[in-house]
Amino acid sequence: MKIKNILILTVVATSLGSCNLYKKYQLPDDNAIVNNYKQSLEAPKDSASLPYLSWREVFTDPQLQSLIQTALDNNTDLENARLNIEVAKAQLKGAKLSYFPSLAIAPNGGTASYGGSHMNWSYTIPASLNWEIDAFGKILNRKRGAQVAVEQMEAYRQAAQSQIVCGVASTYYALMLLNQQLDLTKRTAEIWKDQVESMKLMKEVGKTTAAGVVQSEANLYSILASIPDLEQSIQITQNTLSLLLNTFPQTWEIGSNLNFSLPAMLSEDIPVVYLAARPDVAAAERGFASAYYATNQARANFYPTLGISAQGGFTNAIGNMITNPGKWFIQLAGSLTAPIFSRGANIAALEAAKANQQIALNKFEYSILNASADVRNALVKYQKNDEKRVQVEKQVESLEKSVEYTEELLAFGQQTTYLEVLTARSSLLQAQLASLACWHNKVSALIELYQAVGGGR
Repeated sequence: MKIKNILILTVVATSLGSCNLYKKYQLPDDNAIVNNYKQSLEAPKDSASLPYLSWREVFTDPQLQSLIQTALDNNTDLENARLNIEVAKAQLKGAKLSYFPSLAIAPNGGTASYGGSHMNWSYTIPASLNWEIDAFGKILNRKRGAQVAVEQMEAYRQAAQSQIVCGVASTYYALMLLNQQLDLTKRTAEIWKDQVESMKLMKEVGKTTAAGVVQSEANLYSILASIPDLEQSIQITQNTLSLLLNTFPQTWEIGSNLNFSLPAMLSEDIPVVYLAARPDVAAAERGFASAYYATNQARANFYPTLGISAQGGFTNAIGNMITNPGKWFIQLAGSLTAPIFSRGANIAALEAAKANQQIALNKFEYSILNASADVRNALVKYQKNDEKRVQVEKQVESLEKSVEYTEELLAFGQQTTYLEVLTARSSLLQAQLASLACWHNKVSALIELYQAVGGGR
């Protein structure tokens, strides 16, 4: 009776200790960083807000849309991400099938003769069935871990797509900037050529000196020397775009429309709900969930394994006798295997699983902080470059007037020198290039912001 009571208490204690193994993953409540993410999950979603806009709604340039679609169709990184989802789904299917018994068949036969005796054939056609009862959540946690792995791979795929979409857009507008810079430089070079000719004529009538002519020619050569650099940058960027599109290097048609803005621009801050839309944050959160279930699996290894097996078939070998015709047979058995000497290995495995779970939590926390920093950086970059371009545009207007006034004064020989004209023209070119750079920085910030909030669907 005492032994029976001890066994009952042991079973009850084991059952109570294993209850936690069936508990579903939940985000921790005592983590301030994770709480921001939980708020984003609970907040209402606005399908018209920035993270949920499709890339076609954001990038409306027809040429850019065509290039993005080509990249999505051809890019190997995106295809590999899709294949990783298929791998994870196959593993999930295997985890689900672990609930069912396994069935195997292994026919065998043989014969023997001793001292010339008659040879009697023996044969067995057995079928064996083995079924592990998931009494302590080993299979359950394996299945749940496989499920979150599928979700993690889907988040990785969305992150890859967002990166490709925004990468193509960034390269496209970088090419547009270089084309604009090249066009401006060539037009400026033509103006300088005329300026050099004018300086030569003025020298003939004594309104300037040879030094002024030579200085004017030197500035022209400086501008002409910058053209090959720009053309080289354009070719390299074209090759980068070809690589994104997974094709051989070629020249792509680029538009010239400098008007680009997000459909719903934000002025000050990003709602916390946008954190839930970031695919890399979602992937990190799913990674933490996967580590949680891996820890539960490691805990489950401390508990016994309950298995049921059955074997049946047709045979003519019964003990040492061979009978013909054969007979049907069936055998049933159950087993309960508890770890004893492997306890140390299980403890080590559990400690490793707990450490990996903490690592996954640290990565998840960092992904939340990184997402917030990305968004704020993009907002600041957009706002400050927008402010800067306003001032640079005013500078361009003033310098255009300065060039006009100094050239008139020089033409009429009044209170100015060739050096002032050259300085005014050089300053104007630099200001015009700075204006284009501000435009590109602002566009880059908008693309970064779109990617930072998880856009690219």
